[in-house]
Amino acid sequence: MAWNEPGNQGKDPWGNRGGKDQGPPDLDEVFRKFSNRFGGGGGKFGGVGVSLVLIGALLAYALAGFYKIEEAERGVVLRFGQFDSIVGPGLGLRPPFIDKVYPVNVQRVNRLNASGLMLTKDENVVTVQMEVQYRIEDPRKFLFNVVDPAQTLSEALDSALRYVVGHTTMDNILTVGREQVRQDTWEELDGIIAPYDMGIRVVDVAFKEARPPEEVKPAFDDAIAAREDEERYVQEATAYTRQVEPQARGQAERMLKEADAYRQRVVLEAEGEVARFNKLLPQYEAAPVVTRERLYLETMEQVYSNTSKVMVENDGGSMFYLPLDKIIQGQTPASVKPMQSAPNNSANRTIRSSVNEPINNRTSGRQGRN
Repeated sequence: MAWNEPGNQGKDPWGNRGGKDQGPPDLDEVFRKFSNRFGGGGGKFGGVGVSLVLIGALLAYALAGFYKIEEAERGVVLRFGQFDSIVGPGLGLRPPFIDKVYPVNVQRVNRLNASGLMLTKDENVVTVQMEVQYRIEDPRKFLFNVVDPAQTLSEALDSALRYVVGHTTMDNILTVGREQVRQDTWEELDGIIAPYDMGIRVVDVAFKEARPPEEVKPAFDDAIAAREDEERYVQEATAYTRQVEPQARGQAERMLKEADAYRQRVVLEAEGEVARFNKLLPQYEAAPVVTRERLYLETMEQVYSNTSKVMVENDGGSMFYLPLDKIIQGQTPASVKPMQSAPNNSANRTIRSSVNEPINNRTSGRQGRN
């Protein structure tokens, strides 16, 4: 049953029992009752309550002032909105509503990408993607020198990349000039962000991707494959040259040394023959007949020592062939056939060499005999 229905004898919510005054309570009366309970009349309980409230407020204020800076971070302290100091890692205490601390990670390597369709020097369109890696060196400059450092760096990277691509041909961007494009973009980016003094340092610039538009990609893929084949053939030819050239140089050097050795040998042999002739000349002049005969016999001895077939001429004019090689091996020849008779010359019976002896030996033998 509602409090204001007929027959309800309960107390109304505003403190009136069945009265006609049904308005809201008096707020002054409520606050007065509250004050009387905690501090009215100078009572003992009122003083303790106020102290507890004050202590609780102080504790809450002190706890709100604790902050923690991680090992990789530095804290930028603002006092009444103005820069005050930079604090290191650890746990610290600041007065709330007076100081405010902004932690900034100075060891993490941050990354930003820039990509898009860009116009090259030879008026071709190419899709290029590049990534920049940077680290914060000055937290104060990073927070307050520019409004959005990351966005500023991204726009600077895009501007530097488009400038470098616009001064480079498409072939260099897609093939051999990628490293040069990366270095030029890095230098251009450093030049752009230097006046902003954002407190960051570019660690690296990575060339992620470069490709032609999809409409002409197959043709460019064929061109790149042909260029790679050309480079491979050049490298193979260079490797073959490096392999063959030392061998040719070695063979040439060996031939030169052999020719020099042959020259020295021939010269020494000639000098030896000259020395031998100089020693024989006095003996020949003293006894020419004896010396001539001795030279002839020595020559024949040298000639016959190198042959195993001889012909023997007897007084009757017949000539026989003696297979000395078979005789030395212990085999008896089946027959000894007489050769064609030669003119009888009893004064010059000699043992002649066979037709198988070297020509130079026979020639030297004839010279010695004459």
